[in-house]
Amino acid sequence: MFTGIVSDLGVLASVKHARGLKRLRISSRYPARSIAIGASILCDGICMTVVAKGGGSKGSWFEVEAGAETLQLTTVVQWKVGKKINLERALKIGGELGGHIVTGHVDGVARVTLRENLGDIARIRLRAQKALARFIAAKGSVTLDGISLTVNEVKGEEFGVFIIPHTLAVTNWKTIKSGVEVNLEVDLMARYAARLAEKSPAL
Repeated sequence: MFTGIVSDLGVLASVKHARGLKRLRISSRYPARSIAIGASILCDGICMTVVAKGGGSKGSWFEVEAGAETLQLTTVVQWKVGKKINLERALKIGGELGGHIVTGHVDGVARVTLRENLGDIARIRLRAQKALARFIAAKGSVTLDGISLTVNEVKGEEFGVFIIPHTLAVTNWKTIKSGVEVNLEVDLMARYAARLAEKSPAL
């Protein structure tokens, strides 16, 4: 479980293919000694399992693997060496829930249709897949590339968010532009509310 509050900006150091999997090595500021093999780390919104770790003169790194479903549903298939990746460690019991409840189970991708700079703030508009758009509501929460954000506006399959200066500074969204695809996880509560509504008898 995560909160959507990015705590490090990692860099994709290498990509290897084996047994139908994509093995990714990510450099980060997390001390290798503090990462357990089998631990979960949110990588651009995707909950991924650490399978190796290490460190050296160039800093710490950890490795994760992406399978067929992850490659199909997320942007991992587009990742190239040098890409900056939003990272978050798993939430500990008693930790501060600063964003909202994030599972790291990406629902699909959304495409940026507009970026408008308003001083130090960026206004971003995105288009969601039709099946996911119904879960997105104004003033509700969404997770985009692992960032917990509040929805500002909704119009059909498009929705908008504002990115404050701090978020632009500590995430990989500083240079985000129109046409880019991002990982989308809809709010967990919205998903369950919609499911309950489907199953409720008509009044």
